[in-house]
Amino acid sequence: MDARGIRRSRSEEEEESYFISMADMMVGLVFVFVILLLYFALQFQQKSQAISNAGETRAQLLRDLRDDLAKHNLRVEIDTASGVLRIPAELLFASGQYQLSDEGLEKVALVAQVMGDVLPCYSQPRREEGCRPTEHSLDAIFIEGHTDSDQMSGYGPISDNMDLSALRATNTFRAMRQAAPMLEYLENRNGSPILSVSGYGADRPVAEGNTDDAKRQNRRIDLRFLMESPRNEDLATMLTSGT
Repeated sequence: MDARGIRRSRSEEEEESYFISMADMMVGLVFVFVILLLYFALQFQQKSQAISNAGETRAQLLRDLRDDLAKHNLRVEIDTASGVLRIPAELLFASGQYQLSDEGLEKVALVAQVMGDVLPCYSQPRREEGCRPTEHSLDAIFIEGHTDSDQMSGYGPISDNMDLSALRATNTFRAMRQAAPMLEYLENRNGSPILSVSGYGADRPVAEGNTDDAKRQNRRIDLRFLMESPRNEDLATMLTSGT
């Protein structure tokens, strides 16, 4: 074999070695990509499951509150999908008024006392005795005021439906804390109070239309329960423990 043949053979061997190295590197990259994909898929699945479990815990919490209130002859509506306990406004306020009626004060006091018995199982400081086993906690409870679509003419501190809804929510909040002072000290895991207030006027109806029945349903106080989302460290624990 002459020198040219030897050089050609060596060149072909070098090219073949180069392509083998490239192929090995590509296989390695694909392997790393697959591992990362599986990791993030598992993380997403774990987070989705944690959120789903928190939703189930919230639904059970709402059912417990509803059932306990029913034992005291106060019937409320719950929406487990939205996390809402609903109190019709006519049980609490006279038409167009933002001060709780005497009957309304009694009903709000009852709701507050029942919440005071149940919520320590889902907030900080945590109570274990007499509670359902759960790893989920409350993040916040919004006391929401809602009105129907009839416009307020305005009087005193009220200029429109937004004012009316906000004042009703605020007075409900204050009456609850007065009836069950311990509610003021319940916190989420970040150390923030779980009770808060919001007013929406007629902007978030639960019933469409202008019928008397639709308006009746839309005049309400909603207690909206929000559960804490799974934290990154919680997900890491679930991933490493395999649960």
